Amino acid sequence: MPKNPFTRGHRRELSKRHKIAVAGVATLGAAAVVFSAVPGNAETTTSEAAVSSAPVKYSSEQLKSRQADVSEQLAAKALQSKAAAEAKAAKAHAEAKAAKAHAEAKAKAKAAAAAKKKAAHAAAAKKAAQARKAKAASRAAHRAKLKAAVHKSYANNLDGWIKESLDIMKAKGIPGSYNGLHRNIIRESSGNPNAINNWDINAINGIPSKGLLQVIPPTFKAYHVPGTSWNIYDPVANITAAANYAADRYGSMDNVNSAY
Repeated sequence: MPKNPFTRGHRRELSKRHKIAVAGVATLGAAAVVFSAVPGNAETTTSEAAVSSAPVKYSSEQLKSRQADVSEQLAAKALQSKAAAEAKAAKAHAEAKAAKAHAEAKAKAKAAAAAKKKAAHAAAAKKAAQARKAKAASRAAHRAKLKAAVHKSYANNLDGWIKESLDIMKAKGIPGSYNGLHRNIIRESSGNPNAINNWDINAINGIPSKGLLQVIPPTFKAYHVPGTSWNIYDPVANITAAANYAADRYGSMDNVNSAY
């Protein structure tokens, strides 16, 4: 007697889902057998009850084949579901990675902009501080210069007049040296601030030369240096105006060695 292929010890256990699928296949098979057995001229009004009551028998090979088909379909569907899930997860991971990279790039750009702005602010602050420092130093130097000028005293003699005139000339950018001024003063007036020439061509023309460096009034007026007296006989005013004229015409009083 052949062994029963459906004995409990040898049959493969089916899941609930497999059992439902097998039952459906069996029902469809039974229906197909019934309809194929009906002759062509017979009536086809057989009731559902008659069909369902017809006994259907399947061999173990047929059942195994059906089970294998169902298992393959379920496995293929499971693989498709797994592949779809993996694709979805991969997409989500890629999107998250891209979002993270974008956020990091944005944060980096923001930090760079902030650093650049901070550096620019620091540079501007440094430049402003340097400008304030330079301005303060300039004011201090100017005050010191004014203070020195106010408090500096000069002897009321030829040496003092020349030295005071040289300080004014230096402040105004007028060239000349002590020796150059002294040499020409001695030749022109012998150091007499009230000297006047009443015999040369200028005197004949009504504009005699006057003062330490024998300057005629039109020249004194044209080359007068601001800050000095308008009195042509004032020693410092006379020396400074004459040095200004000599610088314009000869480059410096140092280049004058005769009547000029």
